[in-house]
Amino acid sequence: MFTQLKNIDTAFRHIKVFSYLLILANTFTICFGIYKWCQLSGEKDEKIYILYNGKVLQALASDRKSNLSVQLRDHIKTFHQYFFNLSPDDKAIKASVSKSLFLADLSAKKQYDNLVESGYYNNLISASISQEIEVDSTVLDINVYPYTFTCYATEKLIRASSTLVRKLVTKGQVRDLKTQTDDNPHGFLIQGWEILENKDVPKSYSNETISQ
Repeated sequence: MFTQLKNIDTAFRHIKVFSYLLILANTFTICFGIYKWCQLSGEKDEKIYILYNGKVLQALASDRKSNLSVQLRDHIKTFHQYFFNLSPDDKAIKASVSKSLFLADLSAKKQYDNLVESGYYNNLISASISQEIEVDSTVLDINVYPYTFTCYATEKLIRASSTLVRKLVTKGQVRDLKTQTDDNPHGFLIQGWEILENKDVPKSYSNETISQ
């Protein structure tokens, strides 16, 4: 009888140990499954599919912080191109400037209103002058938020008889909106924007100037 009880006790212990091992194995399997799911989900989020010429292409998304300066410079450059690349057409000017205003706060709208009131755009249209800008460099400080910048650019006012070249310097700050849209793909907003300098470059200029 005692032998039977001993055998039953031993079998019970074996079952108990086996149950613990089974529980541990199941726990490990579940944890490993969750880990792999999170890993695959993360890899999926890093994939971007681009529609180009009717074909779906796959691109790799990088961490926003890893190329912050690149994105900031592109945002600043795009804003200046929309604001300063102008055709001698009222609708084209309004369309281009409107795109730039999605990338900046009311400080840019204030600069635009000042130019409208001064008749600057009317002068471009009446004289059939197109305006082009080339951003030469952008000095950034990403150690302090909001990020400050100074943009150096060359501005050209082109008409049939001459080309006027100007040196353009602007400054401002950039803050992160945390969201991206079709009108603002980087999700940044320029604030406190000022035009520090916009003057003729004498050696490259004709005698013609347009007041700004």
